[in-house]
Amino acid sequence: MEQFGREYTRLCAAAGAAPQEAVLRRLREPDGARDHLDLAAQSLSLQTCSALGRLLSGAAPFAALALGDCGLSVRLLLHGLCSNTTVKSLDLKGNNLRTMGAEALGKLLRQNKSIRSLTLEWNSLGMWEEGFSFFCHGLRANNCLQRLDLRNNQINHQGAGQLAMALTQNTSLQELDLRWNNIGLLGGRALLNCLHSNKTLKRLELAGNNVPGDILKAVEQALDHNQDREAILSEAQNQVNILSKEVLSLKDEKNRQFMDFVDTVDKQKEEKARSERMSTARVSQLQEALDEQYSIMNSLKTKLQMTEAALALSEQKVRNLGELLNAMRQEQNSVAECHFRQLQQQKQEGTDREGKLLHDLSAAGEKNLLLRNQVDELERKCKVQQDQLFQVKQDLTNTTAELKLRAMQAEERLEMEKRRFKQSLEDMESLRVKEVDRMTQHLEASERSMHSRIQRLESVRISLEEELSQVKAAALTERGQAEEELIKVRSQARLEEQQRLEHLKEKLQLMTESRDEAQNCCLKQKEMVAEAQAKAKQLSLYADGLRRRLDELQQDLDSKEEEKVTELNKVKVELQAQIGHLEAERAAQDGLREKIAALERQLKALSSNHREALLDKEGEISLLLEKLRMKEAEISRVREEEAQRASFLQNAIMAYVQGSPLGSHSSRK
Repeated sequence: MEQFGREYTRLCAAAGAAPQEAVLRRLREPDGARDHLDLAAQSLSLQTCSALGRLLSGAAPFAALALGDCGLSVRLLLHGLCSNTTVKSLDLKGNNLRTMGAEALGKLLRQNKSIRSLTLEWNSLGMWEEGFSFFCHGLRANNCLQRLDLRNNQINHQGAGQLAMALTQNTSLQELDLRWNNIGLLGGRALLNCLHSNKTLKRLELAGNNVPGDILKAVEQALDHNQDREAILSEAQNQVNILSKEVLSLKDEKNRQFMDFVDTVDKQKEEKARSERMSTARVSQLQEALDEQYSIMNSLKTKLQMTEAALALSEQKVRNLGELLNAMRQEQNSVAECHFRQLQQQKQEGTDREGKLLHDLSAAGEKNLLLRNQVDELERKCKVQQDQLFQVKQDLTNTTAELKLRAMQAEERLEMEKRRFKQSLEDMESLRVKEVDRMTQHLEASERSMHSRIQRLESVRISLEEELSQVKAAALTERGQAEEELIKVRSQARLEEQQRLEHLKEKLQLMTESRDEAQNCCLKQKEMVAEAQAKAKQLSLYADGLRRRLDELQQDLDSKEEEKVTELNKVKVELQAQIGHLEAERAAQDGLREKIAALERQLKALSSNHREALLDKEGEISLLLEKLRMKEAEISRVREEEAQRASFLQNAIMAYVQGSPLGSHSSRK
């Protein structure tokens, strides 16, 4: 506001005039009145009006402007307001606006798009027909003014007719105050007729205008009808907005449910992948254990090969001892081979094998006694080699047989466990995939049905809106045609009356010029009066016919209004039915939610069962590992027992050989 005051002083100084103190004082008011500039009852000079008009052509820092009883130079001020975009309320009462002011107001109403309230009380606009017609043309073209005050403006029935013609095309004015004018019967009828086409006017004040009571009641009924129509339209729009919001909320809720279901499926997939990774890790651990066992077996095989190589070397040395030693070695090898076969075939019958070995050893001792005299010198050397070979062969045969059996058993058990685990995993995966596919198919089908229902509802709503717009357009066109016919009839009647008046004036002039022929003129005048009376009767009859036609048109309009009301009621009923359908669909969606919850519980149960099966498999694997450890312990124990038995046999053979007579004879030598 201070910037506005500085601009005002600058423009006044540029025009060579001092700024008015009253205006500056109003512009310097505190912050509470900055949105309202009140210059009422201030005598504004021409320079002040020019400066204010130039300042108001831009964006003013206030929304209301009061210029009542100022004696304005209106043309300059209103010219600046034509391009203003901030002033919402304008008060110009008591400024005696004449023809120029009315024309400026018409231009303001055509160009300004921000003024919502205009007060023109006590301006005598109705006295100047041409200026008031310009004002009415501007009001016809305006689509933003909502309140207009025209009290005490001496508006007659002709001005009311022009105002009614402007109101037929205006679609924004809601309040019109015409109190204390001279509208009369004809003006009241014109305003009443314009209300049939104007559906936005909600308040019309006609007190103090000599308008009959029936016309005032009809005007009130028309205004009530406009208010009811506006209320019905607003209610229908609110219901449509509510339905659209509910449909959008249902869509959002369904999308949210679908995303939650997808998240649960993803979580289950992640859990399954995690369990698969754990199972693969366990299998890899078992495979590593098997690889270690295989490596142990390979190391034992390498040891066996090394011992076989050593055995081959010892055999080469023994071959050099001669034919006698070869015969004894063959017999000992045959005995060792028989003992090896007996150990492989009968592991559990250890006592029997020991007896057989003792029997074989006794037979070998008897044969050795026969040959002891010949190989006394070489016997000591061969004993050490034979004992070593015998121990190595026994260890090798025992370890290879036991390791092979253990490896075969472990491989068979692992294969069986792998097959069982893979089969269970495949069954669980197939069941889960089938369940997920079925759920996705069901959700897709429900989503397609919901989309189709929503599209059908939207198509029904669009068709209803199109039917309403068509009915409105038809009613508007019919009313426009009726009003055009009325305007044509009125213009024809006015033209005929003007022609008759001109004809009568000419006759009166002729009568004044020909006073001498009074008698003849009187006779002629009587004849003309009779003709005029006949024509007047004809015109009265024609006017009655026009009135009847107007009544018929009014009845048609009333019937169409009733049809429109019935159609609106039908639309309400259909909207209620649609709301019922939507509620039923909501109930169906609640059922779908319950089904989804049940399926989620089933999925949770399946996941828990899967976890329990995995835990069972892990327990079985741990039991198998414990059994493997026990078997290894048994193998080690059997090895120790076999080693002890071999040592016992070796000691027994040595004692037997030393206790024999050949041994004593050799020791004596």
